[in-house]
Amino acid sequence: MIDSGLAYIAALLVTIAVVVQLDRKFERFFSYVPGIVVIYFMVMVFANVGLWKQSDEVNLYYKHVKGNILPIMIFLMLLRCDLKKIFKLGPRMLLGFFSASLTICIGFIATYAMFKPWYEPHTWKTFAALCGSWMGGTGNMVAIQAALGVSDSQMGYTLMMDSVNYSVWVMILLVVVPCAHRFNHWAGADTSAIDEVSQQLSEEEKPPEEPMNFSHLSLLAGSSFLVAAASRYLANFFPVSDILNLETWTILIVTTAGILSAMTRLGQVSGISQLSGMSLYLIVALVGSRANFSELTQAPFYIFSGFVILAIHVALLAIIARLFKLDLFTCGVASLANIGGVASAPVLAAAYSEALVPVGVLMAMLGYIVGTGGGLMVGKILSAI
Repeated sequence: MIDSGLAYIAALLVTIAVVVQLDRKFERFFSYVPGIVVIYFMVMVFANVGLWKQSDEVNLYYKHVKGNILPIMIFLMLLRCDLKKIFKLGPRMLLGFFSASLTICIGFIATYAMFKPWYEPHTWKTFAALCGSWMGGTGNMVAIQAALGVSDSQMGYTLMMDSVNYSVWVMILLVVVPCAHRFNHWAGADTSAIDEVSQQLSEEEKPPEEPMNFSHLSLLAGSSFLVAAASRYLANFFPVSDILNLETWTILIVTTAGILSAMTRLGQVSGISQLSGMSLYLIVALVGSRANFSELTQAPFYIFSGFVILAIHVALLAIIARLFKLDLFTCGVASLANIGGVASAPVLAAAYSEALVPVGVLMAMLGYIVGTGGGLMVGKILSAI
């Protein structure tokens, strides 16, 4: 069993390397099952068979590597960002986001109403806090927890739901990416704007006239690490609240820097896709390494409740998609922007196209704004049931 932080990161990187090599050898298989899904699944299995344990050192490495690689990944991916393309997707993205938020609220209300007799008396409060988290992030959950006077001990089962149900939902959304065209056909979605963005990006990613070399990699690595470090430093000078914490400000600053840098010659340097892809795979591996399905036996009814909430959310969101002709990218990223926040939405967006990463970031930021109010509103309704 691995209890060393360095060995833990090494295991993740070796897993990524093996999958990438297999991707090149078995292209037919990986055309149906994306490499990013295989990495997530393999790491999740390793975590649950006990290849590593969550020692203090492993937890420290996880926290620091994930916390620092995420802004680096976002900056690198935003170097290929074209705001003119992104703005074409605007109104439908907002419709998708608020549809996802609304259906999550309905999922919590309906599930609580169905199973209320089997819940503990304080469950309406913990569900309100979790709803705030699934609409925004941990900061929203903490704000609601404080507002409703929920103790840490009462949050136990709810945190298990947040961990287990979230892990499964991320995997499902990544798995269905290759099925987007089928869903879009069923929903009658007009994907011309997204297809145009992806097509233009694809053309931009054709091998450059100047091959990628060491100077390109060193420039990109140095720039991305510098921006990430500077953003984390500058975040300390901004006002902090339950919604806008240091991590949120760091992502906002990195996002701004990435969009501005994309307009310079740095956005044309060879190697951006390779470095951003490596950081994306590492983030996915880190997320998968925390999936702990042993918790399923500790609170099965609450975990089941979480899946019921997600099932209602999916069913209603699918109906909305059919009515308003929303595509799978919009629905998926909107859902994960709510449930997973800024750490997950850009990852799913990148699985469709790197050019769409800003959409995931912006949606996740919007979740922080509506999460606390939405969770408290749901808590008010649950208390009256």
